[in-house]
Amino acid sequence: MLHHLARLCVAMVGLPARGKTYTARKVARFLSWLGHPSEIFNVGNYRRNFAGASQKHDFFDPNNAESAAVRQKIADLALDDMVQWFKHLEAKEEEEKELFRLDSVSIHDATNSTKERRKIIMQRCEKENIQVMFVESICDRMDVVLANIKEVKLSSPDYLDTSPEEAVKDFMSRIYHYSKTYETLSRSENNSKISFVKLINIGERVLVNNVRGYIQSRIVYFLMNLNITPRCVYFSRHGESQYNVEGKIGGDSDLSPRGWQYAQKLPELIARQMEDPTLTVWTSTLKRTIQTASGLAYPQLQWKALDELDSGERYPDDFAARDDDKYNYRYKGGESYADLVRRLEPVTLELERHHERNHPILIVGHQAVLRALYAYFMNYSHDELPYVKIPLHTLVKLTFKAYGCIEERFKVDIEAVDTHRPRITHSPLVQQSILETSNENVTTPKGEKEQADEEFKQPQVEN
Repeated sequence: MLHHLARLCVAMVGLPARGKTYTARKVARFLSWLGHPSEIFNVGNYRRNFAGASQKHDFFDPNNAESAAVRQKIADLALDDMVQWFKHLEAKEEEEKELFRLDSVSIHDATNSTKERRKIIMQRCEKENIQVMFVESICDRMDVVLANIKEVKLSSPDYLDTSPEEAVKDFMSRIYHYSKTYETLSRSENNSKISFVKLINIGERVLVNNVRGYIQSRIVYFLMNLNITPRCVYFSRHGESQYNVEGKIGGDSDLSPRGWQYAQKLPELIARQMEDPTLTVWTSTLKRTIQTASGLAYPQLQWKALDELDSGERYPDDFAARDDDKYNYRYKGGESYADLVRRLEPVTLELERHHERNHPILIVGHQAVLRALYAYFMNYSHDELPYVKIPLHTLVKLTFKAYGCIEERFKVDIEAVDTHRPRITHSPLVQQSILETSNENVTTPKGEKEQADEEFKQPQVEN
């Protein structure tokens, strides 16, 4: 029987409005982007579905025995579903006979605010051979708590048709009820074998206890780079290159005349969007990104990790095989999108770590690279990632919010070739024709073989 290297439950801990769901979503997005099967089990959503959304603060009073029993049942239901998710995932992978698999991670997003509740989680997971690591979010800054309530909680289904004043008052009462029985994580729990991370004021301080193994360590390192500073990031592809015009991919081409026009317009475009004159520019080590950023009078940093996807040596059979699974297909002697994502992990961690307010980062990059980074921040699947549209001569602005990003695009009125290649579904006959290395024994209706030949003869202008 095939097994994962690890099955891990990350159980959140903390009072309401302390950033537990924010952290859970960040972790799940990061792990999914890297290829780890990840799923969040938010007990608040279970409570809304099971008991209704419009529950006043006394529903959360630990002295309310009736509601306490309901909440216990709801928490157990989320735990049951989490265990079933692991079992379903394992059964699916065995059925598909996957040979290379990564650790899977579930996130139990709840307050889990007492030792007794955490003991139940640990006992159930131990029975199911699931590792457990607790992540406690502690915030003693009431300005942050209130800002979180106003930004996230007031727009939740719990307070539909409730005035902001009444909603804040009710939610603060909910926090008070939880604080009556709240117990912070202790090293003595589970016979001093408990694994946990404490995040204090998200980004100020991190405490780690008894963390074991690769996937737990990777999550801890990611958490150490988190912060809640309001900020944004800009993406721009290099200006149109000479290879873009000629329909070639790869190489280290100079900009085309229209690409140079874009490079000249980019400083003005950036200046119009920025409220503060402070900016740092990141480019790859390739000429076309450096040339595009040459007119920007800001500090610049070249990243080898931002170089374009290596397309290696290309053959006619690449095109059909790559269309079948564009994310995982690796060019002969080159890279796949999966390889590229792993290469970009340090870049994403640095972007998460960046905490200077009003000091955005502009990445002047390449189509495949910006697709991968865009997919990370916008939570796109691996199936969607290789087809994200990142056109030439366009500035993309992503502003970080609590549970996602706000996107804006600014197009410069300078023509450029369209390098986007949409998803292609080949007919079986065309698929067979492209994959054949010889047509000596191939019989196809008139026109099908010619159509296949034309598909791989077309200029391949993108990755």
